[in-house]
Amino acid sequence: MAEQGVVIIGAGVGGLAAAIDLARAGRAVTVVERGAAPGGKMRRIQVAGLGVDAGPTVFTMRWVFDGLLAGAGTTLEEHLALHAPERLARHGWEDGSRLDLWADKERSAAAIEAFADAQNAQGYLDFCERSADVYATLRDSFIDAQRPNPLSLVGRVGLHRLPAMFRIQPFKSLWGVLGEHFTDPRLRQLFGRYATYVGSSPLAAPATLMLVAHVEQDGVWLLRGGMQALAHALKDVGESLGVRYRFETEAERIEVHGGAVTSVTLVGGERLPAERVVFNGDASALGRGLLGNAALRATRPVDAHRRSLSAVTWCLAGRPEGFPLDFHNVFFGCNYPAEFKAIFRDRTITATPTVYLCAQDRGPWPAAGEDRERMLLLVNAPADGDRGGVSDDLLAELQQRVTGLLERCGLSLALGGEDCRVTRPQDFEALFPGSGGALYGRASHGPLASFARPAARSRVRGLYLAGGSAHPGAGVPMAALSGRLAAQALLND
Repeated sequence: MAEQGVVIIGAGVGGLAAAIDLARAGRAVTVVERGAAPGGKMRRIQVAGLGVDAGPTVFTMRWVFDGLLAGAGTTLEEHLALHAPERLARHGWEDGSRLDLWADKERSAAAIEAFADAQNAQGYLDFCERSADVYATLRDSFIDAQRPNPLSLVGRVGLHRLPAMFRIQPFKSLWGVLGEHFTDPRLRQLFGRYATYVGSSPLAAPATLMLVAHVEQDGVWLLRGGMQALAHALKDVGESLGVRYRFETEAERIEVHGGAVTSVTLVGGERLPAERVVFNGDASALGRGLLGNAALRATRPVDAHRRSLSAVTWCLAGRPEGFPLDFHNVFFGCNYPAEFKAIFRDRTITATPTVYLCAQDRGPWPAAGEDRERMLLLVNAPADGDRGGVSDDLLAELQQRVTGLLERCGLSLALGGEDCRVTRPQDFEALFPGSGGALYGRASHGPLASFARPAARSRVRGLYLAGGSAHPGAGVPMAALSGRLAAQALLND
């Protein structure tokens, strides 16, 4: 008897990874994507004739993709040009101070000693050792495994690593643990940003997120063509295995009969029979009924006050002056805790928000013959895109605040105009329905937050979840792992 196929809704990195593993296992796979290109949040937009990465800009945890492609009989190098920079990021403060972090932690420690003092440099080295311990404890037991509960996690870690479970201090906040390592408040700011990598506040995120320090030391790469080049590479591998991709094709409903999925109905009425469905969108879209009432019980939507960060972003072709930009740059105001209290308590943006700036022509592959640089600027914002978002008046005020902070840090840069495209929380909600504009699903606040993300198996038989809102969490490699876990669960079932 011929086996029915699998339909994957969404060509984000989770859906792309799931498609590869399922096709490699002999399944007939169709991916439907309402956008015109693969990648999901790894999107690239045109500004003044230049392609600017408008989503994730950091490529880490390369082992995830090495493993995915090795299973498909190929390698990253066959599809992508990669470059590992010596400098990870450049950081600036309003008082004019600057600090570079390096891929070599000893070099970073020397820079921190010159920036602060020997005590903070040693604190950094101790922090790195601690982060490596956290990573080693959680990689195979949590990150690269089907979602456990707290009790089963202890069993997976094993008796030999139980002391490490106590050392990672999951019941402490990241902000609290940073205070044990750094007396300089600027360094606490800098490493507190690791919580924002999963859309959370360092004041409430668990200390386990210190593992990001080890992830960065394990390798950060730049990709020729930007992050969307990765999406196209994964699509190409999928096609070589027989995956069928249908872009500009939107799913309207997931059909369920007898408690199990049977098909996907597209906008326009076409019906795709499916024995299994992988949903690679924000999981809240299912719980809000956006894919039909039959799939409503698949998972619960995230309450608005539990959503992760959203953002306001500016993609522009600009002419920066003053501050010597690197590829990755971060500019800090004077009161970091106030930024997250404003977002998560007051649902607003603080007076001096942290600004991330990706100067995409400061890498090894600048745009040829251009007198302007491709840049992405990002400011954290509350995920209220379905409740108004950021108004035009607030946006105009925010642009002034951002350029003012950059000026105080030594950078002159104009925002706005025809050569600038802005994306607000309400725009992210339109791009990723059901999310409210949240870019990372549920906020990782509290020691048990990671266990609250939905697992690969939904509560509807035959419907599986992938993407940054599902386990193991947000970020490009984590979303890819979610796709692999969804494929694994589907094949096991």
